[in-house]
Amino acid sequence: MIDLYTASTPNGHKASVALEEMGLSYNVKRIDLMSGAQKKPEFIALNPNGRIPAIVDKDEGDFAVFESGAIMLYLAEKTGKFLPTEMKARSEVIQWLMFQMGGIGPMMGQANVFFRYFPEKIQPAIDRYQTEVRRLFEVLDSRLERHEYLAGDYSIADMANWCWVRTAFWSGVKTEDLPHLTRWIDVIAERPAAQRGVVVPEDLSSIKQDNKKDEFIKGARTIVTGL
Repeated sequence: MIDLYTASTPNGHKASVALEEMGLSYNVKRIDLMSGAQKKPEFIALNPNGRIPAIVDKDEGDFAVFESGAIMLYLAEKTGKFLPTEMKARSEVIQWLMFQMGGIGPMMGQANVFFRYFPEKIQPAIDRYQTEVRRLFEVLDSRLERHEYLAGDYSIADMANWCWVRTAFWSGVKTEDLPHLTRWIDVIAERPAAQRGVVVPEDLSSIKQDNKKDEFIKGARTIVTGL
């Protein structure tokens, strides 16, 4: 059994989608980011960086793993699923996983901060991050023009990138005119395990509604800026 310490964010969903896709049993431990639960000593003991998600593998002597990409690699290696063993194929999956961790995630995160959360609209910052997110989306679209998935068969690389890219509207970046990326987003969205994973620990799809959106932004602004 695995304990999953998480919240409803793209990084949190990377772990829950992976757990669902791999068919692993897990207990959800919701971390209330608004209250600062991720900074409390008991959570810092699991993740010194004070960020979700983290897991504790009870079957391995309460072994803790933090960083969403590291969690996905750990789970893939534990189950032998969604990560090839052949050296070159494995490397391709890891390359596209790193693409998400080093590019898609950080750039979309910054776009979210300046486009949605920061109380002052700094247009050059918004433009800079939205432009970079769009460039990264175009890289994915080009790759997906020639491949059904990012690295051969469906893998943890697809799960990781999808959990972020599916939220493009929140970063204020369009994907509708990127046909191959759109096809890939829609295909993964039809997977039952992916559908289950993105409502852990709660379903935030209602934040697209204006009244819910304002409430969510207010809470997220507090986390990001302390204001």
